[in-house]
Amino acid sequence: MIEFECAIKELPHDTTLSAAGFEDGPKIDPLRLIFTYDSDEWETFVDEWVHSLKEIYADVVRPTGSGDKGIDVAGFMDADCFLGDWDNYQCKHYARPLGFTDIAPEIGKILWYSFCGDYKAPKACFFIAPKGTTPTLDLLLGNASKLKGKVIEGWEKSISKRVTDKQVIELVGDFSKYVDNFDFRIFSAPAARKVIEQHGKTRYHQRRFGGGLPPRPKSEMPPEEVEAHERNYVDRLLEAYADHAGEAQISLSEITKWKPLNDHLKRSREAFFHAESLRVFVRDKTEPGTFESLQDEIHDGVADTHDKSHPDGYARVVAVTDMAQTLALDAHPLNRAARPADRRGVCHQLANDGRLTWKK
Repeated sequence: MIEFECAIKELPHDTTLSAAGFEDGPKIDPLRLIFTYDSDEWETFVDEWVHSLKEIYADVVRPTGSGDKGIDVAGFMDADCFLGDWDNYQCKHYARPLGFTDIAPEIGKILWYSFCGDYKAPKACFFIAPKGTTPTLDLLLGNASKLKGKVIEGWEKSISKRVTDKQVIELVGDFSKYVDNFDFRIFSAPAARKVIEQHGKTRYHQRRFGGGLPPRPKSEMPPEEVEAHERNYVDRLLEAYADHAGEAQISLSEITKWKPLNDHLKRSREAFFHAESLRVFVRDKTEPGTFESLQDEIHDGVADTHDKSHPDGYARVVAVTDMAQTLALDAHPLNRAARPADRRGVCHQLANDGRLTWKK
């Protein structure tokens, strides 16, 4: 039986990616860099890419252990998994281009195990290799009829003993008929450049190749009415304003009585929406936890200012947000992306989550 693990959601790393590493990456062509990967790293790279194809696949899995039956990474198009529509990705990291004898056993596994009913034949089977394929194999993969003929011709020599360790698989009887009727158009080998280009849309690309973030769209302005997800930090600000004005409390409808405080509330809401737009912008472009680590770094940087004695809550929030704007975040990958308004907005996100409190 094949055991599977869910496609990667996070990549463990022992170090924090620096701003320079995030923006510039290693000074090497990505196509050359992938040549240095070992087989496991290559499979992880392909898994990162396939997992990002959310418009195609409902789920992505990787086989674990031995006996993968010709499957390295599988993308399921529906809930039926291997009994429904799915694609197979075979990861081949060789120091040379792939030839027919390299992929022949994998084709044999797809044919045999789909014939046996272990899984439905995939809609497509991609052979992913950093150095591509030989011209001869290119021609075969582009001509399904010739590929089938080559598989049948080379079955005994190149495939029969390499499908499974338990037996020699002979091309006879019903299985021979199955192979003869099989659609060999499912087999192809995408160019490594194309894979790298599509990998660029994943959140893992910057760590591997650098390059920074794409241009960021304008942040949305806050709506006239305070929304539900803003209530916590807005309530904390109203408490700080009341503390400053010597009032027991100030409501949203009353804040217009104090123009400087009302103006500060407007700027604070704009800053919060700036930070929210940054969070959404980097969500699918950086590794999980990148924006949260920015919040943590800003929190650590303003903690002493936050904990100092201040005349009132309003003075505290002004001091903390001023400090956030001046923090040196050179080591963080979002340093160049986090504008002053974003940094102030992160403080209000922290207040929204209860990690900062203005009125003591």
